[in-house]
Amino acid sequence: MALRIRLFAVLVFAGVIFFGACGKTPADKGAAGPGGTTGQRTIVFMTDFGTANDAVAVCKAVIVGIAPDARLMDITHQVTPFQIEEAARFLAGVTPYYPSGTIFLAVVDPGVGTSRKAVIVKTKKGQYFVLPDNGLISPVIERDGLDSAREITNTEWMLQPQVSSTFHGRDIFSPAAAHLAEGWDFTLAGAVVQQLVQLTPKVSTSSENGIEGDIIGLDDPYGSLISDIPGEEFKKLGYGLGDRIPVQLNKKPLSVPYVKTFMDVQVGEPLLYIDSRGRVGLALNQRNFAQVNKIAPTGTLFIPRKGAAIKK
Repeated sequence: MALRIRLFAVLVFAGVIFFGACGKTPADKGAAGPGGTTGQRTIVFMTDFGTANDAVAVCKAVIVGIAPDARLMDITHQVTPFQIEEAARFLAGVTPYYPSGTIFLAVVDPGVGTSRKAVIVKTKKGQYFVLPDNGLISPVIERDGLDSAREITNTEWMLQPQVSSTFHGRDIFSPAAAHLAEGWDFTLAGAVVQQLVQLTPKVSTSSENGIEGDIIGLDDPYGSLISDIPGEEFKKLGYGLGDRIPVQLNKKPLSVPYVKTFMDVQVGEPLLYIDSRGRVGLALNQRNFAQVNKIAPTGTLFIPRKGAAIKK
């Protein structure tokens, strides 16, 4: 009988510990996390921190310390420093390939320590974005729609109440993403943000003479030029594959063949093509166009309508 009583007491004690531990789960923070489900969550990380210091490793350590079961993936940590537009382009290019419930952690933050907001944004696609409110999310919202946004002000979501004025990636954004991955309800992170900062990206313009656009980036490490001219708009100019096109690059004339892929021209020769994201690009086959031509973003590109005289 004494043995049975001791065994019963042990079971009761174990039950108290178990349910007491359950009482300290993210349910107290609001258990409706990303996707409203449990299980392994994915955090996709992007910064302009580079790889020559410990900043990325520190942020990942913070995430693992809070959400050890989260799956952590990278977009890049080589965004050109301070270039919000470039980071926004990368983010918009990657997000369609991830499912609802994915958490994107993006820290390109030249305004760190100022009055700019740190936010969690949920899109109508059901993806979550933890980032500075500096326009970085603009292209994604324009495409996928905004569900809601919250400013991160609740110190429970931060690494500690006192935060650095220069490393919000460690102190605010990484822990907030990790808490999301643990299932915390993002509506408890802070107040609703009624209006997010929006970028005003440059767009190409079409006229009866042709299309004028900008060089907005490089396809590194190859040095191919990325323009903001949509491939569908270019095709309206009347050119066919194999045609040689007299373009103006930074107002300097250049004649390039319009081809489908790099090996359609000899090694070292230039080409104009529609890149994998549907934009007009300029490249050299197996050479670095930017280095050879000593050009870097931003620049201008004009493509005349077929048969039209190129503007002077």
